[in-house]
Amino acid sequence: MNRTILTLAAASTMLTSVALAQTSPPAASPSPPAMAQDNAATSAATATVMPIPAQQPDEWLASKLRGTEVIGADGTKIGSVDDLLIDRTGTVKGVVVGVGGFLGIGAKDVALGFKQFQVVPGTDGKADQLKLAMTKDELSNAPEFQPYQPPRPASSAVPGGNGMTRRSPMAPSQQ
Repeated sequence: MNRTILTLAAASTMLTSVALAQTSPPAASPSPPAMAQDNAATSAATATVMPIPAQQPDEWLASKLRGTEVIGADGTKIGSVDDLLIDRTGTVKGVVVGVGGFLGIGAKDVALGFKQFQVVPGTDGKADQLKLAMTKDELSNAPEFQPYQPPRPASSAVPGGNGMTRRSPMAPSQQ
């Protein structure tokens, strides 16, 4: 659940930054001199924020991209989109594809650059698909994607004032 929310937030940030880069900010209306000094930082920040009014036909929502079928060069299903890999600048670095398994159980995640996929428009009311120039065996043999795991603290003990370590309130006492 948290991964989905984080992915959606990152995708919306990415789409906002792309839209900001493509649109020019509106001309700022002149303000009275006294207010200009007080609100200079505020008006500069709000003048560049441009909401995106609607999705364009060539844009994807992360919520709709997740679950999209990935087909191989021969047109057979080889997996589906499990997640997106987005950097801090909002750029989609990769698409995480689940391959193998049954109903998501035992599937292996493989991340590939978005540019490696070709969008295949859906026919007869079906959803678009992503085509990859790989076979299911090639994708299955690719290295498994490893999500980042932040380092864990070495110890939960906090140094005390007398040079000794204090135990956390929930730790058992050592008598």
